[in-house]
Order: sequence, then structure tokens, then C-alpha cells
Amino acid sequence: MTSPAAHVGAIVEVAGSHIPVLLARVEERLAELARGHGPELAEHAGATIAAGGKRLRPLLVLLAAGPPEGADERLLVAGACAVELVHSATLVHDDVLDAAPLRRGLPTVWSQAGPELAIATGDLLFSRAFAELAAAGSLAAVRSLSRASSALAEGELLQRQDAWNGAVAIERYLYRCELKTARLFEASCELGALAAARDADAVAALGAFGRRIGIAFQLLDDVLDVSGPPSATGKHRGTDLLDGTVTLPLILARERDRKLAAIDLRSVSTPAAAIELCDRIEASGALDDARTRALAIVAEAKEGLAALELDEDQRSALDLVADSVVARQT
Repeated sequence: MTSPAAHVGAIVEVAGSHIPVLLARVEERLAELARGHGPELAEHAGATIAAGGKRLRPLLVLLAAGPPEGADERLLVAGACAVELVHSATLVHDDVLDAAPLRRGLPTVWSQAGPELAIATGDLLFSRAFAELAAAGSLAAVRSLSRASSALAEGELLQRQDAWNGAVAIERYLYRCELKTARLFEASCELGALAAARDADAVAALGAFGRRIGIAFQLLDDVLDVSGPPSATGKHRGTDLLDGTVTLPLILARERDRKLAAIDLRSVSTPAAAIELCDRIEASGALDDARTRALAIVAEAKEGLAALELDEDQRSALDLVADSVVARQT
């Protein structure tokens, strides 16, 4: 499995020297925002932000804007911070709902401080995201992030409704992926395009690119939950199964294996049972099918950029982002 950080580094190198500078400003601002709300909340908000991940969503904001000339730098940095804050907030809240002890291999706020403080930490991150974006003065940007945040909440509700239901249709699963993951990718690209004062068609096209790679990202993330080693994913195999979350690999495997279709998913209640089910899903060939679907969506995302007038470096960098989603599996 290729290191995600290596691909992010390659993307930044292709995109131009202004991207590392802007990413550094985003990191500085995120740290400032985390520190500003009392020692206890600041500690947990800061730790959540510092855990960081790949900063893929902020990177998308910056890349969708393209060359720095003519872009609203204040809105650009605010948008990059805002999408990362929303993403971090959803992770903290998800860990409360899932009673998750680890996130990216580190103890969660829930496990360290309990549900009340974890919920407050997530709420703080959400509120700071919108305050930061509103201060930049773009109503269109606030609307974009608001739509994505509403979609996150709707997606979470759908996921809870579908828990332990192995009969979930693929179409409903894909819609859930769009709501819970892809809409924030879409908003990230829209915010960058808005900061660069692109016209409505370009904003929509870049948003569609983000939405597609967001769906592919989630599909491959669900594949990794079944097949990925804990050293790479930061969590145990089959974590989704133990939570009752029905994903594409399980849906496809149940179509291929009648014995799997007969399993009561609530009976998968221990890590050992989850790993055993992961092995059976993998043996069914469902993971290859899920990867193929994700690759097709990535290809659609890249094709959708063809009609846009983009700087050569910008187009190359966005193509590399799409490829990096796939590279998580190689």
C-alpha cells in the first residue's frame, strides 16, 4: 500500500510553490482556532486537529482555486480551514456514536474525556468552521459549506437507519456515501473555485469533480475496512461490521454467497468474528468488484475536468488527487 503522504507531497510539488505556503498558513490558523476556547476544550480540539491526516480537503480547496493571481487569499485560507474543521468535528462525533477507542491509531476524545466533552469538542469545531468562513465575507461560500454539513447529518441518520440491515440496496448505500463523505469534497472544490471568482459553470464542474472522488474515496475506505492492515488504517479489520455499518463489500458479497446472506449481522459481535467475516467477504471476490466501481468513478471525475479551462499545473495536480484516492489500495 503506497503511503498517502507520499502522494500528497507529489501533488503539492506539481501544483506550484504557492501551495506549501498556503498550507502552512492553514496549519497556523487551525492551531490558533483550537487554542482560543479554554484549556480543556482547546486541548482536545487541538489534539483532534493535530492528528490531522492528509489534509486532503483543504488541499482540494487550494487546488480548485488554481494559480494565486486574482484569488481571494483570505477566503481561500478560511475555506481550507473551515472544511478541515467540519471534517474533524464529524470524526469526533462519529467516535461518540460508535464508542470508538481509537482514531488514526490514537485515543479518541470520547475514550479520554467521555461523551459530554467529546460532543462539546465537536460542536466547537463546527462553530469555528462557520465563524471562520463567515468572517471572510462570502455568502456563497457559507451556503456551500452549510449544504455539505446538512448532508453530513442526513447521511449519519441514514447510516443509523440502515444499521445491521444486510438487505440495503447499492443505490441507497451510494447515496449515503455521497451525503456523508462526497458532499464535503464537493464543497471543498466549490470553495476554491469561489475564492478564484470562477463562473457558476466552473464552480459546479469543479464541485462535481470533488463529489465523484469523494464517493470513490469512501468506496475504497470501505474496502480497506475489510482488507487493510491495522498498521495502515489505524483501526482493526471489520470495525464497520462491529458497528453494524453495511458497506459495499458486504452488499456485494451477500449477492455472491448465499450463506453470507443468511448471517444475522448482529451475531458478529467480537473482533474475531468480524475478521472471520472479512475473510469470507474477501474470498467472495467482492473487494475486486468494489475497487472496479471506484476506479470507474475516478475516471469519470478526471474526464469531467476536460471541458474546463484550467492551468496545466492545476489540471495535473487535480488528476493526481484523483489518482491518490486509488493509490491508497496499491
